[in-house]
Amino acid sequence: MANALVEAKHVKKYFKTPAGLLHAVDDVSFQIAPGETLGVVGESGCGKSTLGRTILRLLEATEGEVLYNGENILNYSKKEMKKVHLNMQMIFQDPFTSLNPRLSISSIIAEPIKVCGTLKSNREIQEKVRQLMDVCGLPDRYVNTYPHELDGGRRQRVGLARALAVDPKFIVCDEPVSALDVSIQAQILNLLMDLQEQHGLSYMFITHDLCVVRHISTNIMVMYMGKVVEYAPKDELFRHQAHPYTRALLSAIPTTDLSRRDRERHPLTGEVANPINPAPGCRFAPRCPYACDKCKEPQELREVAPGHYAACVLCQS
Repeated sequence: MANALVEAKHVKKYFKTPAGLLHAVDDVSFQIAPGETLGVVGESGCGKSTLGRTILRLLEATEGEVLYNGENILNYSKKEMKKVHLNMQMIFQDPFTSLNPRLSISSIIAEPIKVCGTLKSNREIQEKVRQLMDVCGLPDRYVNTYPHELDGGRRQRVGLARALAVDPKFIVCDEPVSALDVSIQAQILNLLMDLQEQHGLSYMFITHDLCVVRHISTNIMVMYMGKVVEYAPKDELFRHQAHPYTRALLSAIPTTDLSRRDRERHPLTGEVANPINPAPGCRFAPRCPYACDKCKEPQELREVAPGHYAACVLCQS
Protein backbone atom coordinates (compact mmCIF):
# COMPACT_ATOMS: atom_id res chain seq x y z
CA MET A 1 0.00 0.00 0.00
CA ALA A 2 1.92 3.02 -1.29
CA ASN A 3 -0.16 5.59 0.59
CA ALA A 4 -0.14 3.89 4.01
CA LEU A 5 -0.22 6.36 6.90
CA VAL A 6 0.82 3.77 9.50
CA GLU A 7 2.61 0.53 8.73
CA ALA A 8 3.91 -2.20 11.01
CA LYS A 9 6.57 -4.58 9.74
CA HIS A 10 7.25 -7.80 11.68
CA VAL A 11 6.63 -6.14 15.04
CA LYS A 12 7.46 -8.25 18.10
CA LYS A 13 7.02 -7.51 21.78
CA TYR A 14 8.36 -10.05 24.27
CA PHE A 15 8.34 -9.81 28.06
CA LYS A 16 10.94 -11.48 30.26
CA THR A 17 9.53 -13.80 32.92
CA PRO A 18 11.22 -16.25 35.30
CA ALA A 19 10.03 -19.09 33.04
CA GLY A 20 11.25 -17.50 29.79
CA LEU A 21 10.08 -15.02 27.15
CA LEU A 22 6.37 -14.31 26.93
CA HIS A 23 5.50 -13.71 23.27
CA ALA A 24 2.80 -11.03 23.65
CA VAL A 25 3.09 -9.78 20.06
CA ASP A 26 4.87 -12.02 17.60
CA ASP A 27 5.74 -10.95 14.04
CA VAL A 28 2.72 -8.72 13.30
CA SER A 29 2.51 -6.70 10.07
CA PHE A 30 -0.26 -4.46 8.74
CA GLN A 31 -0.99 -1.17 6.94
CA ILE A 32 -3.54 1.56 7.59
CA ALA A 33 -4.33 4.15 4.92
CA PRO A 34 -5.52 7.70 5.67
CA GLY A 35 -9.21 7.74 6.61
CA GLU A 36 -9.38 3.97 7.21
CA THR A 37 -10.02 1.88 10.31
CA LEU A 38 -8.23 -1.37 11.10
CA GLY A 39 -10.25 -3.45 13.53
CA VAL A 40 -8.13 -5.73 15.73
CA VAL A 41 -10.10 -8.56 17.36
CA GLY A 42 -9.41 -11.61 19.48
CA GLU A 43 -9.89 -13.05 22.93
CA SER A 44 -8.59 -11.33 26.05
CA GLY A 45 -4.84 -11.84 26.35
CA CYS A 46 -4.20 -12.25 22.62
CA GLY A 47 -1.93 -9.17 22.48
CA LYS A 48 -4.31 -6.56 21.03
CA SER A 49 -3.68 -3.84 23.60
CA THR A 50 0.04 -4.59 23.77
CA LEU A 51 0.22 -4.16 19.99
CA GLY A 52 -1.54 -0.79 20.17
CA ARG A 53 0.79 0.47 22.89
CA THR A 54 3.84 -0.80 21.01
CA ILE A 55 2.78 1.01 17.83
CA LEU A 56 2.71 4.29 19.80
CA ARG A 57 5.93 3.41 21.64
CA LEU A 58 4.24 3.45 25.02
CA LEU A 59 5.95 0.06 25.11
CA GLU A 60 9.23 -0.44 23.29
CA ALA A 61 9.17 -3.09 20.57
CA THR A 62 11.51 -6.07 20.83
CA GLU A 63 11.94 -6.23 17.04
CA GLY A 64 10.40 -4.84 13.87
CA GLU A 65 9.55 -1.49 12.35
CA VAL A 66 6.70 0.97 12.83
CA LEU A 67 6.44 3.43 9.96
CA TYR A 68 4.54 6.72 10.10
CA ASN A 69 4.44 8.40 6.68
CA GLY A 70 7.24 6.06 5.62
CA GLU A 71 9.57 6.88 8.53
CA ASN A 72 10.53 4.25 11.11
CA ILE A 73 9.61 5.91 14.42
CA LEU A 74 11.23 3.15 16.49
CA ASN A 75 14.58 4.83 15.77
CA TYR A 76 13.38 8.25 16.92
CA SER A 77 14.67 10.02 20.03
CA LYS A 78 12.32 11.18 22.81
CA LYS A 79 12.38 14.69 21.36
CA GLU A 80 11.45 13.39 17.91
CA MET A 81 8.71 11.17 19.38
CA LYS A 82 7.16 14.21 21.06
CA LYS A 83 6.53 15.62 17.59
CA VAL A 84 5.23 12.27 16.32
CA HIS A 85 2.74 12.07 19.19
CA LEU A 86 1.12 15.22 17.85
CA ASN A 87 -0.13 12.97 15.05
CA MET A 88 -0.55 9.68 16.94
CA GLN A 89 -2.79 9.48 20.02
CA MET A 90 -4.64 6.87 22.07
CA ILE A 91 -8.05 6.42 23.69
CA PHE A 92 -7.71 4.06 26.65
CA GLN A 93 -10.08 1.27 27.61
CA ASP A 94 -11.05 2.39 31.12
CA PRO A 95 -12.64 5.86 30.95
CA PHE A 96 -12.09 6.39 34.69
CA THR A 97 -8.56 5.24 35.53
CA SER A 98 -7.19 6.88 32.35
CA LEU A 99 -8.24 10.34 33.64
CA ASN A 100 -6.43 12.22 36.40
CA PRO A 101 -8.94 12.46 39.29
CA ARG A 102 -7.27 15.62 40.60
CA LEU A 103 -7.81 17.63 37.43
CA SER A 104 -11.01 19.21 36.19
CA ILE A 105 -12.37 18.22 32.80
CA SER A 106 -11.09 21.39 31.14
CA SER A 107 -7.61 20.85 32.65
CA ILE A 108 -7.52 17.22 31.44
CA ILE A 109 -8.33 18.27 27.87
CA ALA A 110 -5.93 21.23 27.99
CA GLU A 111 -3.00 19.19 29.35
CA PRO A 112 -1.75 17.69 26.03
CA ILE A 113 -2.00 21.14 24.38
CA LYS A 114 0.22 22.62 27.09
CA VAL A 115 2.66 19.69 27.09
CA CYS A 116 3.07 19.75 23.30
CA GLY A 117 3.04 23.56 23.12
CA THR A 118 0.66 23.70 20.15
CA LEU A 119 -0.99 26.82 21.60
CA LYS A 120 0.67 29.39 23.84
CA SER A 121 -1.87 31.80 25.29
CA ASN A 122 -4.33 30.70 27.95
CA ARG A 123 -7.19 32.28 26.02
CA GLU A 124 -6.42 30.22 22.90
CA ILE A 125 -6.15 27.06 24.99
CA GLN A 126 -9.50 27.65 26.69
CA GLU A 127 -11.16 28.35 23.33
CA LYS A 128 -9.74 25.09 21.98
CA VAL A 129 -10.95 23.19 25.06
CA ARG A 130 -14.49 24.50 24.69
CA GLN A 131 -14.45 23.70 20.98
CA LEU A 132 -13.36 20.12 21.69
CA MET A 133 -16.00 19.72 24.39
CA ASP A 134 -18.65 20.89 21.94
CA VAL A 135 -17.42 18.51 19.23
CA CYS A 136 -17.44 15.58 21.68
CA GLY A 137 -20.89 16.36 23.08
CA LEU A 138 -19.80 17.76 26.45
CA PRO A 139 -21.87 20.81 27.55
CA ASP A 140 -20.08 23.86 28.99
CA ARG A 141 -21.43 23.10 32.46
CA TYR A 142 -18.89 20.27 32.76
CA VAL A 143 -15.87 22.59 32.39
CA ASN A 144 -15.11 22.64 36.11
CA THR A 145 -16.37 19.17 37.02
CA TYR A 146 -14.12 16.20 37.90
CA PRO A 147 -14.06 12.66 36.44
CA HIS A 148 -15.82 11.08 39.43
CA GLU A 149 -18.80 13.38 38.84
CA LEU A 150 -19.42 12.00 35.34
CA ASP A 151 -20.85 8.72 34.07
CA GLY A 152 -18.86 6.32 31.91
CA GLY A 153 -20.07 7.68 28.60
CA ARG A 154 -19.15 11.26 29.42
CA ARG A 155 -15.77 10.17 30.80
CA GLN A 156 -15.04 8.43 27.52
CA ARG A 157 -16.01 11.60 25.66
CA VAL A 158 -13.45 13.42 27.78
CA GLY A 159 -10.85 10.82 26.78
CA LEU A 160 -11.77 11.33 23.14
CA ALA A 161 -11.56 15.12 23.48
CA ARG A 162 -8.13 14.76 25.09
CA ALA A 163 -6.93 12.55 22.21
CA LEU A 164 -8.18 15.10 19.67
CA ALA A 165 -6.60 18.05 21.49
CA VAL A 166 -3.42 18.08 19.39
CA ASP A 167 -5.23 17.40 16.06
CA PRO A 168 -3.81 13.91 15.42
CA LYS A 169 -4.08 11.97 12.18
CA PHE A 170 -4.03 8.50 13.76
CA ILE A 171 -5.70 7.25 16.96
CA VAL A 172 -5.39 3.87 18.67
CA CYS A 173 -8.79 3.11 20.23
CA ASP A 174 -8.20 0.47 22.89
CA GLU A 175 -11.65 -1.05 23.53
CA PRO A 176 -13.12 2.45 24.03
CA VAL A 177 -16.72 1.24 24.42
CA SER A 178 -16.31 -2.09 26.24
CA ALA A 179 -17.11 -0.59 29.67
CA LEU A 180 -20.17 1.32 28.46
CA ASP A 181 -23.87 0.54 28.15
CA VAL A 182 -25.06 -0.50 24.69
CA SER A 183 -26.90 2.78 24.02
CA ILE A 184 -23.82 4.79 25.05
CA GLN A 185 -21.61 2.52 22.92
CA ALA A 186 -23.61 3.48 19.85
CA GLN A 187 -23.22 7.18 20.62
CA ILE A 188 -19.44 6.93 21.01
CA LEU A 189 -19.05 4.79 17.87
CA ASN A 190 -21.12 7.18 15.79
CA LEU A 191 -19.11 10.11 17.16
CA LEU A 192 -15.85 8.38 16.19
CA MET A 193 -17.15 7.73 12.68
CA ASP A 194 -18.40 11.31 12.29
CA LEU A 195 -15.02 12.69 13.37
CA GLN A 196 -13.26 10.33 11.00
CA GLU A 197 -15.36 11.58 8.10
CA GLN A 198 -14.90 15.24 9.02
CA HIS A 199 -11.15 15.15 9.71
CA GLY A 200 -9.92 12.16 7.69
CA LEU A 201 -8.73 10.33 10.81
CA SER A 202 -7.26 6.84 10.75
CA TYR A 203 -8.02 4.41 13.57
CA MET A 204 -6.69 1.18 14.97
CA PHE A 205 -9.81 -0.05 16.75
CA ILE A 206 -9.07 -2.75 19.32
CA THR A 207 -12.02 -4.78 20.58
CA HIS A 208 -13.27 -8.27 21.40
CA ASP A 209 -16.78 -7.38 20.18
CA LEU A 210 -17.25 -8.46 16.56
CA CYS A 211 -20.55 -6.56 16.25
CA VAL A 212 -18.74 -3.34 17.12
CA VAL A 213 -15.80 -4.00 14.80
CA ARG A 214 -18.17 -4.76 11.91
CA HIS A 215 -19.85 -1.39 12.43
CA ILE A 216 -16.72 0.76 12.34
CA SER A 217 -13.92 -1.08 10.49
CA THR A 218 -12.58 -0.96 6.95
CA ASN A 219 -10.35 -4.02 7.40
CA ILE A 220 -10.24 -6.56 10.23
CA MET A 221 -7.22 -8.35 11.70
CA VAL A 222 -7.82 -11.40 13.90
CA MET A 223 -5.18 -12.20 16.54
CA TYR A 224 -4.59 -15.33 18.59
CA MET A 225 -1.83 -15.53 21.22
CA GLY A 226 0.21 -12.73 19.70
CA LYS A 227 -0.05 -13.93 16.09
CA VAL A 228 -2.21 -12.70 13.23
CA VAL A 229 -4.31 -15.64 12.03
CA GLU A 230 -6.52 -13.81 9.52
CA TYR A 231 -6.71 -10.41 7.81
CA ALA A 232 -9.36 -9.26 5.35
CA PRO A 233 -11.71 -6.43 4.34
CA LYS A 234 -14.69 -6.27 6.69
CA ASP A 235 -17.37 -7.55 4.30
CA GLU A 236 -15.13 -10.32 2.99
CA LEU A 237 -14.33 -11.58 6.49
CA PHE A 238 -17.97 -11.77 7.55
CA ARG A 239 -18.87 -13.47 4.27
CA HIS A 240 -16.05 -16.03 4.29
CA GLN A 241 -13.88 -17.04 7.25
CA ALA A 242 -10.79 -18.98 6.21
CA HIS A 243 -9.38 -19.72 9.67
CA PRO A 244 -11.15 -22.05 12.17
CA TYR A 245 -10.57 -19.57 15.00
CA THR A 246 -12.32 -16.77 13.10
CA ARG A 247 -15.25 -19.09 12.36
CA ALA A 248 -15.52 -19.91 16.06
CA LEU A 249 -15.51 -16.21 17.00
CA LEU A 250 -18.23 -15.33 14.51
CA SER A 251 -20.40 -18.30 15.44
CA ALA A 252 -20.41 -17.04 19.04
CA ILE A 253 -22.05 -13.71 18.13
CA PRO A 254 -25.53 -13.63 19.69
CA THR A 255 -28.44 -13.00 17.34
CA THR A 256 -32.12 -12.13 17.68
CA ASP A 257 -32.87 -13.50 14.22
CA LEU A 258 -35.00 -16.61 14.82
CA SER A 259 -34.38 -17.82 11.28
CA ARG A 260 -30.68 -18.24 12.21
CA ARG A 261 -31.16 -20.04 15.51
CA ASP A 262 -30.11 -23.35 13.91
CA ARG A 263 -26.91 -21.91 12.39
CA GLU A 264 -23.75 -23.99 12.63
CA ARG A 265 -21.79 -23.51 15.83
CA HIS A 266 -18.03 -23.89 16.25
CA PRO A 267 -17.42 -24.32 19.99
CA LEU A 268 -13.80 -24.27 21.15
CA THR A 269 -12.42 -27.08 23.30
CA GLY A 270 -8.99 -27.96 24.61
CA GLU A 271 -6.42 -25.96 26.52
CA VAL A 272 -4.85 -22.65 25.51
CA ALA A 273 -1.18 -23.10 24.62
CA ASN A 274 1.54 -21.58 26.81
CA PRO A 275 2.60 -18.13 25.49
CA ILE A 276 6.00 -18.47 27.19
CA ASN A 277 8.57 -19.86 24.74
CA PRO A 278 5.82 -21.25 22.48
CA ALA A 279 6.43 -24.06 20.01
CA PRO A 280 6.99 -22.96 16.39
CA GLY A 281 3.74 -24.42 15.03
CA CYS A 282 0.18 -23.08 14.99
CA ARG A 283 -0.74 -21.81 18.47
CA PHE A 284 -4.41 -22.53 17.89
CA ALA A 285 -3.76 -26.23 17.17
CA PRO A 286 -4.54 -27.49 20.74
CA ARG A 287 -8.09 -26.13 20.36
CA CYS A 288 -8.59 -26.74 16.65
CA PRO A 289 -10.82 -29.62 15.45
CA TYR A 290 -8.85 -29.79 12.19
CA ALA A 291 -5.36 -30.01 13.72
CA CYS A 292 -2.87 -32.32 11.97
CA ASP A 293 0.86 -32.97 11.87
CA LYS A 294 1.41 -30.03 9.48
CA CYS A 295 0.15 -27.69 12.21
CA LYS A 296 3.40 -28.33 14.09
CA GLU A 297 5.20 -26.35 11.38
CA PRO A 298 5.33 -22.52 11.36
CA GLN A 299 2.26 -21.04 9.68
CA GLU A 300 2.56 -18.01 7.40
CA LEU A 301 -0.21 -15.71 6.19
CA ARG A 302 -1.31 -16.73 2.70
CA GLU A 303 -3.63 -14.89 0.34
CA VAL A 304 -6.80 -16.96 -0.04
CA ALA A 305 -8.75 -14.27 -1.93
CA PRO A 306 -7.91 -10.73 -3.10
CA GLY A 307 -6.86 -8.86 0.04
CA HIS A 308 -7.83 -11.80 2.28
CA TYR A 309 -5.02 -13.56 4.19
CA ALA A 310 -5.07 -16.51 6.60
CA ALA A 311 -2.42 -18.52 8.44
CA CYS A 312 -3.71 -22.11 8.34
CA VAL A 313 -2.78 -25.38 6.65
CA LEU A 314 -6.41 -25.59 5.43
CA CYS A 315 -5.66 -22.61 3.17
CA GLN A 316 -2.64 -24.18 1.52
CA SER A 317 -3.13 -25.29 -2.05
